[in-house]
Amino acid sequence: MQKNYLSDIATWGKGAGVKGIPSICSAHPMVIEASMRHALARDKYLLVEATCNQVNQDGGYTGMTPADFRAFVETIAAKAGFPREKLLLGGDHLGPNPWKQLPAAEAMKKARVMIDAYARAGFTKLHLDTSMGCAGEPVGLPDALTAERAASLAATAEAAVAGSSCVLPVYIIGTEVPIPGGAMEELNELEVTKPEAARRTIAVHRTAFEAAGVSKAFDRVVGAVVQPGVEFGNHNVIAYDSGKAAALSATLADLPGLVFEAHSTDYQTRDALRSLVLDGFAILKVGPGLTFALREAFYGLDRIAAFLFPTGRSATLLETIETVMVAEPKNWEKYYHGTADEQRLQRHFSYSDRVRYYFPNVTIRAAVEELFGLLADVEIPETLISQYLQGSYEAVRSGKIARNAEALALHSVDCVLEDYFEACRELCEDGMADAP
Repeated sequence: MQKNYLSDIATWGKGAGVKGIPSICSAHPMVIEASMRHALARDKYLLVEATCNQVNQDGGYTGMTPADFRAFVETIAAKAGFPREKLLLGGDHLGPNPWKQLPAAEAMKKARVMIDAYARAGFTKLHLDTSMGCAGEPVGLPDALTAERAASLAATAEAAVAGSSCVLPVYIIGTEVPIPGGAMEELNELEVTKPEAARRTIAVHRTAFEAAGVSKAFDRVVGAVVQPGVEFGNHNVIAYDSGKAAALSATLADLPGLVFEAHSTDYQTRDALRSLVLDGFAILKVGPGLTFALREAFYGLDRIAAFLFPTGRSATLLETIETVMVAEPKNWEKYYHGTADEQRLQRHFSYSDRVRYYFPNVTIRAAVEELFGLLADVEIPETLISQYLQGSYEAVRSGKIARNAEALALHSVDCVLEDYFEACRELCEDGMADAP
């Protein structure tokens, strides 16, 4: 049976080679394509994850089941020339969260159907997250109940792959605050997970797996989600402080075979990401930061198209997105507060990037296609790139990327990816990242 690439991730920091891995949490095809091209150029594995809200047996907000998502990603891989054997698929926050308005028994039944679908579709990294209360329960649940429910999901996944020749999944346990989807308020500081809490999470899950008859599955638990002190609100980012996380990081010495998984690492600096990896947070989750960069490129191209073709469209992309988001507020109204003007600002320019939930919308997809169609045969002037896509200007001037809309959009994502891949690279003796 083929070995799971992530099974020995806890040893990466001790030997030569990569020290960690970025986890690309996005269902946007251009983000995934950019990630594949970046990993291909570096001859690296690529981890792409879908969340329980994006992809599930009911379709999620993307309309895709796990099998659909796999086919979707593999189609992009074929376009990018990315080898399937280096593609890793993960499921994030797999648990009752999409159905938490239901009684726990019903929500967990649906969660088991979901994780069965993920396992059967060949997802080989499964994050078990059953921490949220369901109808009639408190928001947060006791550790023992959370672990019991997580173990039941692991048992379902194990049954789904039993007897097959597929790669057995590795598991991630634990959760982080805030809930999936991002912070719902402005943040000023965060409490780092206490070492004893991390140890307790792992201990109660070990006991629950044994009670559920899946102790062998616990041998494939490779990481735990903790809070290292990183997060972002609508307008601010909490930067990683290695000193504040030192005690938490030190607990890994007592937890052989495990690493920590850091969520919400979006918008951290390259140095902060590197420190996270060196401190044992070997899995760096990133999602909104990538679509935020892509949205910046879309809006820059939108302005360029409006200047070059002032009568070419009935509405700009920004205007179309605003119309759709106002008409369908369910994906942002709980997160964006304040006056009408403040909410409008947040709809388009919030770090939480709720715009990403609307990219699958048929009207917005059509507007993006119209924009790229308008610019399809245009070699965009360097001066307009300097004005509206300044992050790509230097790469254009040096000849690294072409002056067309697709190349510029992909490059915007690539700039963010570079920080993550650099953070995970092997260090030379002088402490600098080794050559790719």
